[in-house]
Formats: sequence, C-alpha cells, structure tokens
Amino acid sequence: MTLSIQPTTVTSVEEFLKLPETKPASEYFNGKIYQKPMPQGEHSTLQIELASAINQVAKLQKLAYAFPELRCTFEGRSIVPDIAVFEWQRIPLLPNGKITNKFEIPPDWIIEILSPEQSPNQVIRKITFSIQNGAKLGWLLDSADESIMIFEPNKLPELKEQQDILPVLSVLENWQLTVADVFSWLSFI
Repeated sequence: MTLSIQPTTVTSVEEFLKLPETKPASEYFNGKIYQKPMPQGEHSTLQIELASAINQVAKLQKLAYAFPELRCTFEGRSIVPDIAVFEWQRIPLLPNGKITNKFEIPPDWIIEILSPEQSPNQVIRKITFSIQNGAKLGWLLDSADESIMIFEPNKLPELKEQQDILPVLSVLENWQLTVADVFSWLSFI
C-alpha cells in the first residue's frame, strides 16, 4: 500500500520540492503526494544487485549509469524510481563536468520493484508516465511470482518469466540477462 499524504497547501511540483525530504522518499504525482514503502529484504537485494550489474556492464564503457532511488522531476511530477538508468550522454552535468543534483528529465530506463504493500496500478502509472514522456524502457519486477513486466513505447506490456531474455537499452545490446538470473540474486544458499 502506498501512503497518500496530501497537504492542502501543496498545489504544484515546485511547492512539493520545497518540502523536506522524507524517509522513505515521497513522490508528487497527479496533484498528490505519495510516500514510497520502506524497502525490505527482497526489494533491497534486487535493487542493489540489479543496479550493480547494470553499472558493471555500462559504467566502464561510459554507456549508461544506474541510479538507485534518484529523484526525477519532469512534466509537473516528481518521482523516485527504484532504479533510474540514464544513457551516459543524457546524464545531467554541471559546466565543470560533475554530475548535477537535480535530474529534470525522465530516465531512459525506469525499473520498479513491487513491494507487497504497494498498489501495482500506482507503480504501473509511474512507469507508463515515464514511457509517455521519453523513457525507452520500463521494468516492473514482481518477486511474488518471479516475473518481470516489460514496458516499451508503442507496445503492449509483455510479461517475461524464467528463461526469457529481458530487453535492455540498445546501448547495452551485447548484455543478456534472463528473468531467472534476476531472481537468482534472492538466494543466499
């Protein structure tokens, strides 16, 4: 369950961004403030392992970078994907070449990990909003049935299971990962 906290004084994303950050993070979507659920064991494991795997393949060659829990503010909304992946040339930089703190563009690839208390439709709304505004790829991981729903522009969502090879950003085209690979990170034996 995603908590909705809607102060009557917040009427815009600009006003929302002036509020103190919350733990876990809050998001501003469709005129409402939603607090994300606190990550638990499966969620945290999948998040760190997947972000690390992407960065291991993409960072050295400067192809892309996976950011966990990065606030992305665009089109009047402010979201915090579990993992936001940006192609290297789209990472916002300061004039001195250092990364900026504010990301005011959608990620190229948005990855969400469904928590037991989260509304699947709320998470799907966030992914489809990102796709409609420039994201090239979205994943929704569901550890309950070990499946990953894939979202791409101009395509119907597609459910991937077990040995299905997952689509990745085109800059990572030589990298292959299956659904089973992703969920194998949950096993510690």
